Amino acid sequence: MLNERNPIPVVEAIKQVTKYCKKGETEYIELTEARSRVLAEDLIADHDVPSFDRSPYDGYALRSEDTTEVMKNTPKILSVVGHIGAGSVYHKKLEKNQAVRIMTGAPIPDGADAIIMLEDTTTFEESGKSFVSIRKQLQHQQNISFKGEDVKNGTALVNKGTVINPGIIALLATFGYAQVPVAKKPVIGVIATGSELLEIDQPLEPGKIRNSNAYMMIGQLQRAGAIPQYYGALTDNLEESLEKISEVMKEVDFLITTGGVSVGDFDLLPEIYQELGADVLFNKVAMRPGSVTTVAAVNDTLLFGLSGNPSACYVGFELFTRPIIDSFLAKETIGIQQEQATLAVDFSKVNPFDRFIRGRYEFKNGQLVTEPAGKDKSNMVHSLAMANCLIQLPGGTEGYKQGDKVTIHLLGE
Repeated sequence: MLNERNPIPVVEAIKQVTKYCKKGETEYIELTEARSRVLAEDLIADHDVPSFDRSPYDGYALRSEDTTEVMKNTPKILSVVGHIGAGSVYHKKLEKNQAVRIMTGAPIPDGADAIIMLEDTTTFEESGKSFVSIRKQLQHQQNISFKGEDVKNGTALVNKGTVINPGIIALLATFGYAQVPVAKKPVIGVIATGSELLEIDQPLEPGKIRNSNAYMMIGQLQRAGAIPQYYGALTDNLEESLEKISEVMKEVDFLITTGGVSVGDFDLLPEIYQELGADVLFNKVAMRPGSVTTVAAVNDTLLFGLSGNPSACYVGFELFTRPIIDSFLAKETIGIQQEQATLAVDFSKVNPFDRFIRGRYEFKNGQLVTEPAGKDKSNMVHSLAMANCLIQLPGGTEGYKQGDKVTIHLLGE
């Protein structure tokens, strides 16, 4: 029956959804566009870094055995026979009591086995020749960056599923990856439902509200790494709504609708699912807010029927849609990160279902603490704007006290 609703636990609902996980295709993009994309292949080093022994400092390349006579008040004088800038090579072999001026990153000349830093020397000219005064003894291979000490040829650079950050971009540039294999972003349709909805540029009217949910979804999709496609709002006409959803499903990898999943006279999605022949995975979850969250599947296309209340819609996306996006992108970590935190305030409200509170967390006195970001009503938007986590309070017959340990779900920026 359309109106039959048996709540299932949150963990079971997530398990039902993740059965439909699928990996997206691979595409190649410019390295300059790679930040925050997900690597689709393991990348292997095809050469050593450094590719030669080099100097980590500005100074002088020399033979360490020529410094054994250096005492506290007795420096050693070496003849300066050359100069090596970064990108240059000294082609002669260093002989006894000779030194070569060397810049950071330049290759170690043949015959040298140590680098003395510039500040440990004094240079002078005599009879048209250059000399350097060495004020400390050096050991064999002292102050040398060795071939392959950063990355060895054949080792893994970055594993697939890794989100590319600026440091990884530097690594990829070092190995000549002008084109980077990344997971193709899923295209996810967003449709709002309800004749009461106005677009954001329309003036308010009696009985109407602006469509905040769809734009919130667009932001959450972008944060999760997907490409949102907004298709506007449906009317409360079954035939028109069914036709539109059927057409949209041909263009997207997944579809999100907001609102219309309750059992009111104008909530049409249960009937639409039936008309589509969809397999309804669940239509009620033992959680607050968002208990009417519904997920259905038409072949391998998931339809996420999220609540029309902003906070319930937000929570439903983070719990059920984000893992599907992470799996599509083949990320190493699926779903939002969880941590344990200490509740900073009492939360006396009792609920038999798991509750997800829009919260804020911070470090205080060496521990992670959290508290609600605002009023705990699912139709309120302001607390969403302030939240950086969801505080999970398992259902039960008692409230929660300040100091209790709770699970928080980190939302990101």
